[in-house]
Amino acid sequence: MEVLKFLLLLLFAATVDWSEAGLSSLRQGSSLKVEEEIDFLVSLNRTFSSGFYKVGTNASCYSIWFTNSVNKTVVWMANRDKPVSGRGSKLTLHRNGNLVLTDGVGSIVWSTNTFSDASVEARLLETGNLVLINQAKEVLWQSFDSPTDTLLPSQKLVRNTTLVSMRSQGTYLSGFYNFKFSDSNVLYLVYNGPQFSSAYWPKTDGTVFDIGRTPYNSSRLAILDEAGQFISSDNLMFNASEYGIGPKRRLTMDYDGILRLYSLDESTGLWEMSWVPDGVDACLVHGLCGAYGICTYKPQPTCSCPYGFSLNDPSDRSKGCSASFDLSNDATKSDFLLLPNTDYYGYDLDTYALGISFSACRNECLTDSRCKGFGYALDGKGQCFPKSFLLNGFHMPNTLQIMHVKIPKGFLSKDEV
Repeated sequence: MEVLKFLLLLLFAATVDWSEAGLSSLRQGSSLKVEEEIDFLVSLNRTFSSGFYKVGTNASCYSIWFTNSVNKTVVWMANRDKPVSGRGSKLTLHRNGNLVLTDGVGSIVWSTNTFSDASVEARLLETGNLVLINQAKEVLWQSFDSPTDTLLPSQKLVRNTTLVSMRSQGTYLSGFYNFKFSDSNVLYLVYNGPQFSSAYWPKTDGTVFDIGRTPYNSSRLAILDEAGQFISSDNLMFNASEYGIGPKRRLTMDYDGILRLYSLDESTGLWEMSWVPDGVDACLVHGLCGAYGICTYKPQPTCSCPYGFSLNDPSDRSKGCSASFDLSNDATKSDFLLLPNTDYYGYDLDTYALGISFSACRNECLTDSRCKGFGYALDGKGQCFPKSFLLNGFHMPNTLQIMHVKIPKGFLSKDEV
């Protein structure tokens, strides 16, 4: 019986003209079923498709993707954090106007929460926007209002919307990197982890005015246009490197914490990067290597741990490092591990000081039980940075700072120093 099913599937795949497959709309009372390969919507010129996208063994998400890109690049998911099973799941447009996604046992996983007495249908527009429209062509709901990790041309980013990265490459679960407006009306890249949250672009050690941004516009509105120009109410503006009408584009908050604008080469189905933020070095992305972790280029960004520490999870280096020892609050029982050309950005204690000696800085951290280590810059200014947490670590040859990580006295032998 299984052999017969397999042969029928092969016959089906050989006879279906995929360039003609797909539906132009989903009407009330109709469903798209996860088992049916031809149950998907297509936009007018077939630029976008929308249907069940497999994200794992017996796991799918209802998604929108670029039809002609390699591996069907996903731009939106309804249920990215709650995949449905590969059997019995379906998307149904109920007669009351509600678009509902149910799993294999009929439980509701996601819905648009829309209701209408008039006739309604679901359509996938050529912009990549999935919409529910009534007979008067009024939009009752649209996917553009709830982006996942990608902004498409003509799609607005507003005060209540956020681009949220994938957890890791190929893992579609929500990750920890956000692109959104802050309460101060400025667009930021933000690491929003399980324990800590911090903005890393634009840098927070200056003012937004220094980089040409302004908080004095509360509209909080940004948009990418068809020509590849991004413009925002906070004065952030940039263009695709091949600016002009033509290529299909997407602005994506990538899993590695870097926001990138891509253009599609339709002859190959591959994406070419056409913009990346100035000053966002991969190793300077916050949260990349977790607590105590250090990012180094080898030649790609790689996470490692200081001597005496080990990775909490070798398969997920963002979970950081743990010490093989216990620290004492007794200053006479503590010492420091030296890490040249290394820094842990942020989380400075209130005892931060400028113009003090190295010995005074060292003693400040040694006698403060809150201090996990300190940085001291070799620039002649006597900059002392005692740290309450050692996060956002990076090692670069041009970094003048030496990091000193608190360890038990005697932990290092003379041969290990």
